[in-house]
Amino acid sequence: MILWRVLPWDPSARTGTPGGALWFPRPFQGTARHDDPARYGCLYVSERAVSCVAEALAPFRGTGDLQPAMLTRMGRPLALAELALDDGAALLDLDAPEVLAREGLRPSRVATTDRRATQADAGRLHAAHPDAAGLRWWSTLEAAWINVTLFDRAGPRLHVRRVRPLAPEDDAVRAASRFLGLGA
Repeated sequence: MILWRVLPWDPSARTGTPGGALWFPRPFQGTARHDDPARYGCLYVSERAVSCVAEALAPFRGTGDLQPAMLTRMGRPLALAELALDDGAALLDLDAPEVLAREGLRPSRVATTDRRATQADAGRLHAAHPDAAGLRWWSTLEAAWINVTLFDRAGPRLHVRRVRPLAPEDDAVRAASRFLGLGA
């Protein structure tokens, strides 16, 4: 399975270290949708490049046109990493009604902005499904975009195909900017 990730990239970093495409930033986690850094680290990725770029640019929605500075974080350029997850890696599909029913979840709970609820659910699912590489769910920006939260135990099954710095003329940046009303 091909997955996409936006990250503040350090081209000199090894893939599993800070600034690398496969670094699980557990020390900085705790506020996002499925974070539970006491138990695991996670990567937030997507099945479509435009989705993860839109997630990275969403804080700038309504601020005017896309500016090059929006494509940096912590002094590093944002980059788009194309990752491959081994075919045998299991994901709990929170977009599948039968999975939601089996796990006692409702779509409104999966998509809520209440991080205490989503983090508790993710922690419970992580513990109950030790073979699961992560969670598959829909973007709250656009439901047709499918996002994936990978638990750090998926690391050995994850491989970097390529990484490229994002630029305003990048197709995924242009599409995400249009979607968010940032010009482009």
